[in-house]
Amino acid sequence: MPLVEVTLVEGRSPEAVRTLIDRLHHAVVESVGANPANVRVIVREVPAAHWAAGNETLAERAGSKSDEKRR
Repeated sequence: MPLVEVTLVEGRSPEAVRTLIDRLHHAVVESVGANPANVRVIVREVPAAHWAAGNETLAERAGSKSDEKRR
Protein backbone atom coordinates (compact mmCIF):
# COMPACT_ATOMS: atom_id res chain seq x y z
CA MET A 1 0.00 0.00 0.00
CA PRO A 2 1.92 3.07 -1.21
CA LEU A 3 1.73 6.16 0.98
CA VAL A 4 2.74 9.60 -0.30
CA GLU A 5 3.10 12.42 2.23
CA VAL A 6 3.47 16.05 1.17
CA THR A 7 4.00 19.06 3.43
CA LEU A 8 3.27 22.52 2.03
CA VAL A 9 3.03 26.01 3.41
CA GLU A 10 -0.67 26.76 3.67
CA GLY A 11 -2.40 29.12 1.31
CA ARG A 12 -3.29 27.09 -1.77
CA SER A 13 -6.87 26.74 -2.91
CA PRO A 14 -8.74 23.49 -2.25
CA GLU A 15 -8.78 22.98 -6.03
CA ALA A 16 -4.98 23.22 -6.22
CA VAL A 17 -4.56 20.70 -3.39
CA ARG A 18 -7.08 18.38 -5.05
CA THR A 19 -5.15 18.58 -8.33
CA LEU A 20 -1.93 17.72 -6.49
CA ILE A 21 -3.57 14.69 -4.88
CA ASP A 22 -4.92 13.51 -8.24
CA ARG A 23 -1.58 13.83 -10.00
CA LEU A 24 0.37 12.15 -7.20
CA HIS A 25 -2.15 9.30 -7.13
CA HIS A 26 -1.85 8.71 -10.87
CA ALA A 27 1.95 8.97 -10.76
CA VAL A 28 2.16 6.24 -8.12
CA VAL A 29 -0.25 3.96 -9.99
CA GLU A 30 1.63 4.41 -13.26
CA SER A 31 5.18 4.26 -11.91
CA VAL A 32 4.94 1.28 -9.54
CA GLY A 33 1.82 -0.48 -10.79
CA ALA A 34 -0.05 0.00 -7.52
CA ASN A 35 -3.70 -0.88 -7.20
CA PRO A 36 -5.44 2.53 -7.35
CA ALA A 37 -7.63 1.67 -4.36
CA ASN A 38 -4.53 1.09 -2.25
CA VAL A 39 -2.75 4.40 -2.89
CA ARG A 40 -2.82 6.84 0.03
CA VAL A 41 -1.96 10.53 -0.24
CA ILE A 42 -1.64 12.81 2.77
CA VAL A 43 -1.28 16.57 2.34
CA ARG A 44 -0.27 18.59 5.38
CA GLU A 45 -0.46 22.36 5.30
CA VAL A 46 1.74 24.25 7.71
CA PRO A 47 1.41 27.93 8.65
CA ALA A 48 4.26 30.08 7.33
CA ALA A 49 5.08 31.02 10.94
CA HIS A 50 5.77 27.32 11.67
CA TRP A 51 8.19 26.70 8.79
CA ALA A 52 11.74 28.01 8.99
CA ALA A 53 14.80 28.01 6.78
CA GLY A 54 18.08 29.54 7.89
CA ASN A 55 16.62 30.38 11.33
CA GLU A 56 13.99 32.61 9.73
CA THR A 57 10.36 31.62 9.38
CA LEU A 58 8.76 31.97 6.00
CA ALA A 59 6.37 34.51 7.54
CA GLU A 60 9.35 36.57 8.75
CA ARG A 61 11.00 36.29 5.35
CA ALA A 62 7.80 37.45 3.61
CA GLY A 63 7.56 40.35 6.08
CA SER A 64 11.16 41.36 5.36
CA LYS A 65 10.47 41.43 1.63
CA SER A 66 7.38 43.56 2.19
CA ASP A 67 9.41 45.96 4.35
CA GLU A 68 12.11 46.25 1.66
CA LYS A 69 9.51 47.07 -1.00
CA ARG A 70 8.12 49.93 1.13
CA ARG A 71 11.55 51.56 1.50
